[in-house]
Amino acid sequence: VVLSEVIQAFSVPENAARMEEARESACNDMGKMLQLVLPVATQIQQEVIKAYGFNNEGEGVLKFARLVKMYESQDPEIAALSVKLKSLLLPPMSVPPVGGGITAS
Repeated sequence: VVLSEVIQAFSVPENAARMEEARESACNDMGKMLQLVLPVATQIQQEVIKAYGFNNEGEGVLKFARLVKMYESQDPEIAALSVKLKSLLLPPMSVPPVGGGITAS
């Protein structure tokens, strides 16, 4: 239930706009994603999970993430929701071209 509510919170127009603004500012740079997107995502999650007794600090989000990870192997629904949440938080990863321009010496 909590995981579903967290995912729904990301589609609330205000939260979606906050995430989009942070993503645009980060320009798919992983370092900037961690600096700009992760804090916004953490705040959105905290707003939901605090109603379920989780600490309203970053520690609460980490504990929530550990619990989700623990239960995703036991419950296919939790596993599917976990994948969905991760897709909201992480940028699509581009695969480098084969060979990647690196030459052997």
